[in-house]
Amino acid sequence: MNLILLGAPGSGKGTQAEKLGVKYGLPHISTGDIFRKKVEDKSQLASQLKSIMEKGELVPDKLVIEITGERLEQEDCSGGFILDGFPRTLPQAQELENILAERTIDRVIYIELSEDEIVKRLTGRRLCTVCKAGFHVVFKPPKKQNICDKCGGKLYQRDDDSEETIRQRMKVFYRQTMPLIEYYSRKKVIKKINGDKTVDEVFLELCRVIEG
Repeated sequence: MNLILLGAPGSGKGTQAEKLGVKYGLPHISTGDIFRKKVEDKSQLASQLKSIMEKGELVPDKLVIEITGERLEQEDCSGGFILDGFPRTLPQAQELENILAERTIDRVIYIELSEDEIVKRLTGRRLCTVCKAGFHVVFKPPKKQNICDKCGGKLYQRDDDSEETIRQRMKVFYRQTMPLIEYYSRKKVIKKINGDKTVDEVFLELCRVIEG
């Protein structure tokens, strides 16, 4: 089973992809996670990626396609996968078909959420500097302000979670990613669900769509 989760930053697709991966035994492939790991390499590519991400811009198609293609060729993807954050543009979607060759996309699910709710979700996110545990000032606050419950490390806000950057990311999303909705609609593989619900409610709806 090959799945794609579409949605704006903060729509919850990463959280849901992880849960779906556990339920269906599929690898969760997040381009965002891949890029953030590469940023830590301290290489020239890392500096380029960091600059792009801090500005809220999209990583160039050629680079995204190359990195994702390498990941999809790994053995754990032979039985299926869940793509989170790829494709984000029409050229990426078209190239994905070439990468997959004889394999097909079984389902594309678009998680819809308002921009104001996305800003609320993302600006409240906090990460631990030590163990990388995630918290939220509204939905999952730490017991002690700015202190990780798990290891006592200091919490911080990612540079790309500022409201200014998020608004810019949304503009990019609407301009470059929304055409994918029409693209996959023509292929009759896309379903839309309401992301403005609890994590468990959205997960149950995703499972119904996948198994329906």
